[in-house]
Amino acid sequence: MQNKVLIIDDDQDLCLLLARKLKQEDFKVTVCHDGKTGIETFLKEDFQLVVLDVMLPIMNGFELLTKIRKDHNVPVLMLTAKDSEVDKVSGFRLGADDYLTKPFLMSEFIARVQSLIRRYTVFNGEKTEEKILTFKEMTIDPSLRSVTINDVPIQLTAKEFDLLYFLAANQGKVFTKEQIYVHVWQEEYSFDDRNIMSFISKLRKKINAGPSGVDYIQTIHSIGYRFNLEV
Repeated sequence: MQNKVLIIDDDQDLCLLLARKLKQEDFKVTVCHDGKTGIETFLKEDFQLVVLDVMLPIMNGFELLTKIRKDHNVPVLMLTAKDSEVDKVSGFRLGADDYLTKPFLMSEFIARVQSLIRRYTVFNGEKTEEKILTFKEMTIDPSLRSVTINDVPIQLTAKEFDLLYFLAANQGKVFTKEQIYVHVWQEEYSFDDRNIMSFISKLRKKINAGPSGVDYIQTIHSIGYRFNLEV
């Protein structure tokens, strides 16, 4: 079964190039050139990845990302012509999974796409071997990529799920920001600390929102983070 990628970018020449390369890698590709058409197309079909430009006509990438994240955890790879940390932090806070600044190498683009889809899907041996993790109130099921707290589903993005599962599977062990990035993103560390902190902050808000107020992810001062050993 082909994985389906939705590209939303108003640069038609770039879209043709990206679509051609993705098809060579056996992906099925749909292309849209404005935010309104992009979100309408996204809601009509099931995609395994969205490649989303920040600067779009009618509805910009951040607005579109917000709409996607209301009910969907599909991975989103943001593209931008601006080498701006503000844009990156804003994108990650809204739920983007990864970021590429134009111009970029096509080999890097393909590698990012494959990495995001590999972690999102469950059709590989590594994922199926992962165990369901159960704590006092939280259950994490890697086969369904689902998280529940007191039987209430918690909506996480693909990257938020990977981050939570990594920490929970190593309950009590402290990891630095760099170690977290290398394990979860499976790449050489390239983010600044603010981006990792933004991911963890958003994840905490989602999983700590229950009535019990359990602090699942703990900050270890001057070192990093760990999953609470007491839950």
